[in-house]
Amino acid sequence: MELRQLQYLVAVVEEASFTRAATRVHVAQPGVSAQVRRLERELGQELLDRTGRAVRPTAAGEALLPYARAALAAVEGARSAVDELAGLVRGRVAVGTVVGCGAVGLPDVLAAFHKAHPGVEMVLTEGNSDLLLADLAGGRLDLALVGLAAPPGPGIGVQVVVDEELVLGVGEDDPWHRVAAVAVAQLRERTLVSLPLGTGVRTALEAACAAAGFAPRIGFESADLGVVAELAAGGLGAAPLPASVATALPGLHVVALRPSTRSSLALAWRTDGPTSPAGRALVAHARGALPAVAGSAAPSPAPPA
Repeated sequence: MELRQLQYLVAVVEEASFTRAATRVHVAQPGVSAQVRRLERELGQELLDRTGRAVRPTAAGEALLPYARAALAAVEGARSAVDELAGLVRGRVAVGTVVGCGAVGLPDVLAAFHKAHPGVEMVLTEGNSDLLLADLAGGRLDLALVGLAAPPGPGIGVQVVVDEELVLGVGEDDPWHRVAAVAVAQLRERTLVSLPLGTGVRTALEAACAAAGFAPRIGFESADLGVVAELAAGGLGAAPLPASVATALPGLHVVALRPSTRSSLALAWRTDGPTSPAGRALVAHARGALPAVAGSAAPSPAPPA
């Protein structure tokens, strides 16, 4: 039994695909398949169910996974301990971000971190805020840029880097085109164009509407803020958007919401479990490069050693 076999097995299970696992571990797909087959022959059990569209662990595979992860973690811990004594930072970090956050400057933050720590491999993924927070809690991400409408669950530290008003963007033919502000309750009968469930903007919208006693009527949905704005500009509905986005896009009239509803972006990281030296260095770097918004809640503690 070899460590790389355990590494490939864990990657296939977590990615539910030999192809995606091969991309993750930087090995050709046949090589990953061959090593997993070799491990299965050594143990005398099939570890993966390959019959469905997604690869899943068998009962034997499920039994092996905790030991495989523990072995890999022990090796990574030993390497990290030696690296720390030598003053080195290397390894792998995983970063997640909600869609449409380029203006915040995360790419520049990651580029600067890579320049300072070229020995650290970085992986960036996009997703909805709720899934990113779940991946943080599960240890699958080291850092995430997420939308917040409420404090995250226990074990997650946050630093708010953007806090702004949520407004409506409407097109030139919209009945609210010349209106300066509307009450949230007036959205009850309107068709809305919105980001998906799980995003910070959508969560803030849902909470505001719930406080007014109704659920929003979502006619069109897109994970891309630009597409949401274009649909609204085309007359397909009013679009809840961060104020900076709505005012920067052509073809939209901005309507304020009353009472004021706010949308926040925050750096988030795990605080209740061990973190690699590379992960801790990335969190510290990002928090310094993207300072907390003045007046926002005090930053959460740094990740533990």
